[in-house]
Amino acid sequence: MTAAPVPVPGGDPVFAAFCAAGLWPGLGRRTAAELPGVNITAPDDVTADRLLKLPRVGRQRAERLFSSFLAAQPTYEVVELLVAAGLQAKLAAGVADTLGPDAARRLRDDPWALLSLPGVSLGDADRLAIAVLKGADRQDGRRGRAIVGLTLRTATRDGHTVLPADLVVAALQAEGITDPASAVVAAVESGEVLEHEPPEREDSDAEPDPALRALSLARYGMAEEAVAENIARLAAAAGRIADPASVRAVAKGLDDAQKRAVAQVLGAGVSLLTGGPGTGKSRTVAAVVKLLRTKGTEVALAAPTGRAAKRLEELTDHPAVTVHRLLGAQGMTGGFARNEEWPLDADVVVVDEASMLDVELTAALLEACPDGTHLLLVGDPAQLPSIGPGHVLGDLIDSGAVPVTELTTLYRQAEGGAIARLATGVRGGELPPVDSPDREVVIVPATGSAEAARRVVQLVTDSIPRALGIDPGAVQVVTPVHRGPAGTIELNKALKAALNPGEGTVFGFDVGDRVVATANHLDLEPIGFANGEVGTVTKAGDGSLGIDFSSGPVTVTGTALSDLRHGWAITVHRAQGSEWPGVVVVLPPEAGGMLSRPLVYTALTRAQRHLSIVHATGSALVRAVREVDVRPRRTRLAALLAEYAADLAD
Repeated sequence: MTAAPVPVPGGDPVFAAFCAAGLWPGLGRRTAAELPGVNITAPDDVTADRLLKLPRVGRQRAERLFSSFLAAQPTYEVVELLVAAGLQAKLAAGVADTLGPDAARRLRDDPWALLSLPGVSLGDADRLAIAVLKGADRQDGRRGRAIVGLTLRTATRDGHTVLPADLVVAALQAEGITDPASAVVAAVESGEVLEHEPPEREDSDAEPDPALRALSLARYGMAEEAVAENIARLAAAAGRIADPASVRAVAKGLDDAQKRAVAQVLGAGVSLLTGGPGTGKSRTVAAVVKLLRTKGTEVALAAPTGRAAKRLEELTDHPAVTVHRLLGAQGMTGGFARNEEWPLDADVVVVDEASMLDVELTAALLEACPDGTHLLLVGDPAQLPSIGPGHVLGDLIDSGAVPVTELTTLYRQAEGGAIARLATGVRGGELPPVDSPDREVVIVPATGSAEAARRVVQLVTDSIPRALGIDPGAVQVVTPVHRGPAGTIELNKALKAALNPGEGTVFGFDVGDRVVATANHLDLEPIGFANGEVGTVTKAGDGSLGIDFSSGPVTVTGTALSDLRHGWAITVHRAQGSEWPGVVVVLPPEAGGMLSRPLVYTALTRAQRHLSIVHATGSALVRAVREVDVRPRRTRLAALLAEYAADLAD
């Protein structure tokens, strides 16, 4: 991760690195390259008068650039430290965001604080330590403490909220820490890490096994505790909203399990409704909403993605929003306006696609539900778990702490739905032969990635529109991988060339391009966008894009542009929570090692009317569906919920 600043003859290498990394707000790459021409090669050279000599820079812009340079001084000081250590200057933006305006001082005091940033290795932090500390020592207590945090943060990328203490100790020993116990104590005392005592044994006379001690990052440990505590609170505070007999009023067309689910919402503080596609979850939710509206009960509907919220709204004829919007997400800070102090004013909250809820979002949702609220979570535990840490839906089911209704009768199958039949088989660990004379499901074999990619483009641009009448704009390509000929990057290039050729007017995008968001920017006008939302570019010019997302139109400018990607082809994780009339799932050979039953199942169930599967993984697909479940996540939530349930029962 060594720096590569633009060389400036006789100039200051730190200044060159700062400008080349795009850290000077308002200074574009072209203008940065013109700085040496007006003798600006070091920080002391920067004045409004000198900046005025630049091409295309008037007095007002010169003053703005000068002000923004002065305002960026905390970032500049971080660049000085990074360049001296041979590290990339662009890291400075993240350092300043994470460590605050006195980031440089904090790094001089503790260079291993650099490890709190994503994408930084221990080697990077060690290099910084050697550069800023006299006699930097591998056994430094600050280094050991940081390795504890790094080990736990790395585990969260695989969805774990907690790790056994002995795994953390092993990681410390692997990095040469001779006193791992002290490092763990220091991490706990810093407040960043929580230590969890082993659960008491059922034989109360026996001592808890110290080998079962666990550690978590405080934010996730506290989030799991908040989820368990608030579920117990809502369960204890719930009064009956309506008489169970009132279910009869909306029971037409519902089976016994669906009626039970509706009745459960009326009495339980928190309840779950689960089942695969085609089992009538949506019909059941619509019945719940209809019943509550006739009684004048205030209902709030939400889902993790914009498309899922829109689908929920269409199915129930009742407004629905993303969970982030329901809670009043505050820009990119991760905070929410709705909370314990300003709770939601709905009597019943229904959240669809609950398998996508990570533990922090669930904690925020529950904290915003006042006593007496009834929360219904609707989801399919066979899908991929959340991108963020935790296994909320699965843990709620496993804990036995809340009532669960699982719908199993497959109504779409009775109507001959090949997509639902295939999905049901995969959900149960089988890959049934496809029997679909109406071409609802089509298997397209391919011998390798390049052929798979060609087939995908042909399907989207020609075969599906011609044979089935589904417009290319209603077809979504889903792939497990980013790289390779059949990954998102190359497929998007090929699909753009075929469907909407152009030079990329703004940030690589043209009017008509399909885009996907890779981060939350809910502060943009008028309503912002959420991670995973797919939209279409309607305007491009003056450094901004107008985009129509499923949640509404948004004007995207500034740093938010870098969180957009072309969206004709997206990963399975990004597609989760959304459905399209036509879906092409491509399974290239390089995806073989990452295939699992939940991933394949999630990919197949994105399609509403037509599913093409471009299959180039050979026997890996059958093996994955039969044998490979998603890797279990280490969490404490199920145990915490079971404890609360036991306390309530006593």
